Amino acid sequence: MIQDYEKMLKAYSEAGGAPEAFRDSRVAHLVVHKNQVFGSHKVKGLVLEPRETETGVDINLVVEKGHKIEFPVHLCFGVLPDQGIQDIKIRVKVEDNAKVSLLAHCIFPNAVRVIHRMDAEIEIGNEASYEYNEVHYHGTTGGVEVIPKAKVKVGELGVFRTSFSLTKGRVGVFDLDYQAQVEEEGVLEMSARVFGYGDDSIRIREVGNLMGRGSRGLLKSRVAVKDNATSEIFNEMKASAPEARGHVDCVEIVQGNAKAQATPVVSVLNEFARVTHEAAIGRVDKKQVETLMARGLEESEAIDLVISGMLK
Repeated sequence: MIQDYEKMLKAYSEAGGAPEAFRDSRVAHLVVHKNQVFGSHKVKGLVLEPRETETGVDINLVVEKGHKIEFPVHLCFGVLPDQGIQDIKIRVKVEDNAKVSLLAHCIFPNAVRVIHRMDAEIEIGNEASYEYNEVHYHGTTGGVEVIPKAKVKVGELGVFRTSFSLTKGRVGVFDLDYQAQVEEEGVLEMSARVFGYGDDSIRIREVGNLMGRGSRGLLKSRVAVKDNATSEIFNEMKASAPEARGHVDCVEIVQGNAKAQATPVVSVLNEFARVTHEAAIGRVDKKQVETLMARGLEESEAIDLVISGMLK
């Protein structure tokens, strides 16, 4: 177990994480390999209760009323062997006037047949804030299925921000489904950055429901696909209250035989609400590629650099 823990930390570092955070008593953390909890630490005001199951871990996370967690909570989920299943079920409650930020790294460096599923229920109280940043690190075989699903409720003056990044290694199969509802003066921001190649399959479904007066929402996607990869993005923003404001922003880059589809759906059910959208699908900008090639890069290198810049 100690050897596997060290391997997890090494892969975590390669994914861009900071292993020293797990040795800092001020920083809450959780390390899970398949269905084993390798390490767990909590801080004042934070309830962090992992329970091992047959195929993964059930997690209960509560930020107690009025507590502002000073440092980001570090999460590390992974499967080191080439085969395995990991089911993560997480129930989050951020109580009134509380605040927390989470940084999650999911690592599958040797995957040939690995399935990672996440099922989250998130409740954010009044004047509370929850930020969740998730970074994935995959191997080069494309043998990963990643299936994250979340249902989110944001209270009055609450804030929910989440970002997803999968730009290292093959995507494999990626199927994200996030749904959120926002009360009065609440804020919702969801963003995703994914780079697929080979025969990777990417599906993103994000739905925001602005139910409260003055609520605000942003759904933002940046996806690049090349070779025979496919992407399908469905973003829906609904505003049903006065002064609600929403925006959907989707950009996809296509190279080779790849295929991309975007479906922005905007709905306004109140005359004093407003929702806007913009979507663009196409190849990389020719002038940018030519400029980089003039500076000595090969065409494929120039294209990858332009894509990398967009995803950053």
